[in-house]
Amino acid sequence: MQLSPRQQQIVAIVKRSGPITSQQIAEELNLTRAALRPDLAVLTMSGILEARPRVGYFLSSKPSQALVAEEIKKIKVGDVKGLPRVIRASASVYDAIVNMFIEDVGTLMVVDEEGHLEGVLSRKDLLKAAIGGGDLQKMPASVVMTRMPNIICTTPEESVLTAARKIIEHEVDALPVVRPVDGQGKKLEVVGRLTKTTITRLFVELGEGGR
Repeated sequence: MQLSPRQQQIVAIVKRSGPITSQQIAEELNLTRAALRPDLAVLTMSGILEARPRVGYFLSSKPSQALVAEEIKKIKVGDVKGLPRVIRASASVYDAIVNMFIEDVGTLMVVDEEGHLEGVLSRKDLLKAAIGGGDLQKMPASVVMTRMPNIICTTPEESVLTAARKIIEHEVDALPVVRPVDGQGKKLEVVGRLTKTTITRLFVELGEGGR
């Protein structure tokens, strides 16, 4: 359910000052009670607000799921993305393992000399290389990485909800946040990363009312 701007204002007022009467809400918005009646009806019928005689309107104990869903839909990847952790395609697998350990991350973005995305290295990729028994100091990271166009990416403008679906559907730990640097979208600049930890932190912030 998509709330109108006025309905969002009403929910914010009730969240801040509830229980509150329709007259008090109308006064805050410089409107008449009659003008608010349709919006209040929608909010109560949808379960977001509850109303009691001589008490007023207050947030329902049931609508947290709906409210969180509305909030998540508004949040863009660019609002929560972290700094990218990158390594050159020419670096060795050994260097990638050391880098992953030092940075304490589960995924490294592999870029070319110009900083354009070429691949992604996960813990599984590096573990397979290590088990393979080759010389990790001589083996290029590009040999074991997942290459374009088989990389699932997101953009700063995409919603966190859509990006989270990608993480679940493709069973990956992180998504590169990219921006096209040419007209065809063949070259992508890495501008951030979105991880399971990022999404978990966002969920906790929403649950604690931090956003």
